[in-house]
Amino acid sequence: MKNRFNTVPVETDTRILYQQEGKLDEFDVRYEIWRWDGIEAESIIFLNDDVSGLTEQEIEKIVRTSPIVKEGSVMTLNRSTDFIFCNFNFE
Repeated sequence: MKNRFNTVPVETDTRILYQQEGKLDEFDVRYEIWRWDGIEAESIIFLNDDVSGLTEQEIEKIVRTSPIVKEGSVMTLNRSTDFIFCNFNFE
């Protein structure tokens, strides 16, 4: 699984504080805690190919099943060429 996430892009001014690869539901994911411009948040990253048949609402619903997502957390989804970033727990 590690090779699947080798090319996850990181913006130059973003600092990754922690990352771990694993599974969420049946999907391979990368979990990250990051800091950018004074904001700290978390992301679950999916490969576009793995979730191509899902809507953004369905992806968000899967992410919200994780116990790491705080209840009521604002969630944003961002797409890159190969990945979907689901960001949450903004502080």
